[in-house]
Amino acid sequence: MTQQRKFRGNQRKVTAYLGLGSNEGDRVGFIQQAVQLLKDFNRIKVVECSSLYETEPIGEEYSEWFVNAVLIIETELSCEELLDVLKDIEARLSELSRGEATKGLRPREPRGLTKIIDLDILFFGNEVLETSYLHIPHPRLHRRAFALVPLLEIAPDLVHPSLDKSIAQLHEELPEPEQVFLYGTRRPDEGNG
Repeated sequence: MTQQRKFRGNQRKVTAYLGLGSNEGDRVGFIQQAVQLLKDFNRIKVVECSSLYETEPIGEEYSEWFVNAVLIIETELSCEELLDVLKDIEARLSELSRGEATKGLRPREPRGLTKIIDLDILFFGNEVLETSYLHIPHPRLHRRAFALVPLLEIAPDLVHPSLDKSIAQLHEELPEPEQVFLYGTRRPDEGNG
């Protein structure tokens, strides 16, 4: 049985922005479950959730379109502790999708599981952090329409602390953005899937 870890946390509440994405099975259901698990965590307050978006896959390893969203949260957790919570949720939902539900926090990287949802820290306050396993702000955020479009909906004036540009400016500067549709508005003849 895995023991629940005690979190040290921050001395203050931090506003963070999380990216959620799934392209396996019940994509919308997995996003909804992840949001609920975050709401159930007593040191995280979900402040706002963007609409759901259907986004064109990037890279040849993906064939199905993604469903993406962005959450604004407030937390007293440290950035590293928040990452642990997100990895735990990814692992738990992957296990649930395979009928192997378990309780308790999982190791940072689930082994032998197909990841059915991806949860990323896009921004953590105004912090700029680079470690071997964590980069804040997310290093490819400014080149990804699937993250910028939901951010544009809920935080267009948010300023990227490293690039000193707003989300609206970063979105305008995308050279060749992937296709992003409000969920349910993409016609079947628009891309595959």
